Amino acid sequence: MVDVLLGLQWGDEGKGKIVDYFAGKYDVIARFQGGPNAGHTLYINDQKVVLHTIPSGVFHKNTVNLIGNGVVLDPVTFRHECDEVTALGVDLKKNLFIAERTHIIVPTHRALDKASEMAKGHEKIGSTLKGIGPAYMDKTGRNGLRVGDVLQPDFKERYEKLKQKHLHLLAGYDFQEDISEWESAFFAAVDFLRQMNIVNGEYFLNEKLKAGQQVLAEGAQGSMLDVDFGTYPFVTSSSTISAGVCTGLGIAPKWIREVIGVTKAYCTRVGSGPFPTELHDATGEKLREIGREFGATTGRPRRCGWIDLVALDYTCMLSGVTQLVMTKSDVLDAFDEVYACTAYQVNGQQTRQMPFQLTNGDIKPVWEKYKGWSDEAAAKSKQYNELPAEMKTFVTAVEAYLNVPVKYVSNGPGRDQILEK
Repeated sequence: MVDVLLGLQWGDEGKGKIVDYFAGKYDVIARFQGGPNAGHTLYINDQKVVLHTIPSGVFHKNTVNLIGNGVVLDPVTFRHECDEVTALGVDLKKNLFIAERTHIIVPTHRALDKASEMAKGHEKIGSTLKGIGPAYMDKTGRNGLRVGDVLQPDFKERYEKLKQKHLHLLAGYDFQEDISEWESAFFAAVDFLRQMNIVNGEYFLNEKLKAGQQVLAEGAQGSMLDVDFGTYPFVTSSSTISAGVCTGLGIAPKWIREVIGVTKAYCTRVGSGPFPTELHDATGEKLREIGREFGATTGRPRRCGWIDLVALDYTCMLSGVTQLVMTKSDVLDAFDEVYACTAYQVNGQQTRQMPFQLTNGDIKPVWEKYKGWSDEAAAKSKQYNELPAEMKTFVTAVEAYLNVPVKYVSNGPGRDQILEK
């Protein structure tokens, strides 16, 4: 069977650590969408590791990892990431596989991403400039290159044809950068990619499922960045909800069992776009400072605010979430009072539903206040029942609002800092 693990907010919920925690229970960890715009942070022997493309189960010797066809892969970023993981003693030839239908990010995708974002001026969407959007555009436009193409004798000709199309598009922008060095690094990385385990991902995974193996599908970014249901146009280019698992891995819906949603005990967002519970004050700054809220991929400071239960209820509904993991609970140790948004005031009318466009009209959060708890009480807890009563009251309120159980509470960055309820 397949269990799905995905973020329920705007990304950065701590999915990497949670996948790493669960990975030992599964035979296969499979990434089903996104690309190097994702950053999943793990701590391996107290060393910080950020994975951008490789699934987060890679440090478990008995777990196989698959990069699914719904992912877009930058060979250069991928090669650097492989070097870092290999340096930590992992044999990627044994436990990492790449679906041949996975699309490739080429240097001119990155150039187009940067040129397009620069041209938007004050209407920038906050792109990571990794070439994700243009790569997905070529995928849907039926122009893209896929990992399986690097094994074909005419790969350079196919690449050149796509490059010329991109150069024609770039001529419409004021883009002056020399990308020749990007290209030499790209082809060196393609040579490296050819040496990896490239497989027919859909047969690879379905054969394992038929053999009774257990699979964890790992999502990237967050549900509120979904291209269809997120805060459009300030979204990513793929389906970040559970529906994306089937198309991103080539499996049927009948295989999906549990949908595990990950949420912070508060809320963050990187880049532009609406954020109803954002705090533009000392409290928001305090959340950022204590939570060390800086993007794992971009390094940009994250915008911070209290937890948004309206948005969480929406994303739980979209993905059919069956259980929750609450991360960063220890950050709230520092506050005498904590808050949750339980409704929106939209042009004077109160609602618990997500509006069509969060940027339209006057939208204000309706707050519910909760009593804080003593300093470091959550961080020092070794079991769920040791959490302060006020923290457990907060968790229970979240469960009641969402009608989904919080099964795990993460109270620190360490691998062992997860409390099962």
